[in-house]
Amino acid sequence: MLEPVLKSELEVKLTLFEYLKRGWLRGVFFSFLWLILTEGVISSLLVGIPVVLLATWSSVLLLPPITLSLLGILKFIPFFLWHSLLGGVDTARRVLRFRMQISPGMHDYPWSLPPGMPRVFMANTVSLFPGTMSAELTEDYLRVHVLDDSSDFISELRAVEQSVAILFKLS
Repeated sequence: MLEPVLKSELEVKLTLFEYLKRGWLRGVFFSFLWLILTEGVISSLLVGIPVVLLATWSSVLLLPPITLSLLGILKFIPFFLWHSLLGGVDTARRVLRFRMQISPGMHDYPWSLPPGMPRVFMANTVSLFPGTMSAELTEDYLRVHVLDDSSDFISELRAVEQSVAILFKLS
C-alpha cells in the first residue's frame, strides 16, 4: 500500500523538476528575446525582468514540458525545407499553366500520434506545405484540404507524421 504512494510522490517530484528545468530554459530564451527586442539597453531591464518572469511563468503553466529529440530536430528541418520547396514548385507549376490542373478535395487522415502538441505541430506543419491545409483537428482524425485530390498526399501525410513522431521522441 505504501509503494504506490511513494511512486506517486516520486513522479510528482520528477514532474516538478521537469517544470523547473523547462522554466529555466524558457527564462533564458525570453531573456535573450527581451535583449534583442530592446537592443540590449540596460535600463529596459527594470521592466524586462518582471516581463521575462511573467512570460516564463505563463509559458510553463500554459505549455507543459515537452521533450524534443535533437536528432529529430536536425532531421525535421531539411525534411520541412525540401517538402516546402517541392510543394511550392508544384503549386507554381499548376498556377502558371494555361489550364490549372487542380482537383481540390477534403480528406480525413486518421491519427497515429498521441493527443497534444505532436498533433497540433503536425496540423500546423501540414498547413505550411503548399497544396495542403489543415481544416479540422479532431480526436480521431485530421481533416485536410488538398489542392490535387489525385496526388499521393496520403504518403506525404504519413511522412510528416513520422517526422513529427521522431521530433517528439515517439518512435
